[in-house]
Amino acid sequence: MTATLADPVSEVVQAAETLLTRRTGAPVTLADPVDLGGSGRSVVLRVRVAANPFSLPRTLVLKQVPPTRGAGHVDLRGATTDEEVAFLREAVSYQFATALAKDHRPGAELLAYDFETRLLVLSDLGDATPLATLLRSGDTDTVGNTLMALAQALGRMHAATVGREEDFSALLRRAGVVSVSDAVAEQAIDAVRGVPELLATDFGLIVPQSVLDRAERAAKLFTGGRFRAFSPSDLCPDNIVVGDDGVQFLDYEWGGFRDATLDIAYALTSFPLCLCAAPLTSERVRAMADAWRAEVVGMWPQLAYDEVLAERLLDAQLACVWLSTHLFLPEDHARIASVRTHELSVARIPALSSRWSLLADFATDTGHDDVAAHARDVLSHLDQRVEP
Repeated sequence: MTATLADPVSEVVQAAETLLTRRTGAPVTLADPVDLGGSGRSVVLRVRVAANPFSLPRTLVLKQVPPTRGAGHVDLRGATTDEEVAFLREAVSYQFATALAKDHRPGAELLAYDFETRLLVLSDLGDATPLATLLRSGDTDTVGNTLMALAQALGRMHAATVGREEDFSALLRRAGVVSVSDAVAEQAIDAVRGVPELLATDFGLIVPQSVLDRAERAAKLFTGGRFRAFSPSDLCPDNIVVGDDGVQFLDYEWGGFRDATLDIAYALTSFPLCLCAAPLTSERVRAMADAWRAEVVGMWPQLAYDEVLAERLLDAQLACVWLSTHLFLPEDHARIASVRTHELSVARIPALSSRWSLLADFATDTGHDDVAAHARDVLSHLDQRVEP
């Protein structure tokens, strides 16, 4: 991270000063911008509050997706690009999360926002350690404790947001948006439709009907499900930090409500939307599942039954692994390159092999032989594939 003086940075700082001055009624001066790195066209900065008339925090984080040049006023009700939709979801998600009690807040606090300039002003989580760094430490206790803390943090977020989907929907409506597409859900549905043909074409494999039926049911978790709660939706070790307040989630660009089993399944299958390889074992997977259940069982008592938990988690893990296969088995070089920059990233075939292996082990441990056999069939073909 380096101090930055580029024009786009100056524009973000100036826009934030204008926004905060308007909000506080007194001049606010921000200094010493540091580039924290953003994705796509987004600019993410840490700034020092040089003039602090209303007890603003000493440092702030600014995030902006710059409006398209020459577009004039930004009307998010007409949002059509991925960037516009992502900004809208993130702004509403931060509004929702900030309204939670501080002990239940899953990430930074939203201090100010502006739809027209697509700017968020957030509290600074400080010198928290990226989850990826802790998972690469090589220390068994550190890795195990970090994974358990992640599962518990997910469970606490879910338990705190059960039953509040209408609050989230109301914030979307207040922002002037009746319907916003969910790219992750759309990809999952495409995966259910496309993976059987993909496996048949690439490997000559026929997916058993019982697995097809389970996958069809599992895909519905992205749009429905019995255990709905708030989710950042794009969980990745690069978007998670661990600090004095425990595990915190950073990016809510696809935040919304969905079945909470998908979040814990993301962690149990090594984060399927990227190529990160977490140091997971069957023992750690079981421990994380139990840690997550301990946080949410008060809201969903049926998960106290091992067979119910296993059935729901297997559905969610199958959806995650199929989604990852849909995304990364084809040689889409642009997509692969976009995630190879992650700290835990590995080549796509080892990443996919790890996920199918984790699915096979979980299915075997829980007595679902059809899914286990399906996973091991795919795994045997992946093991013969040479990474290009």
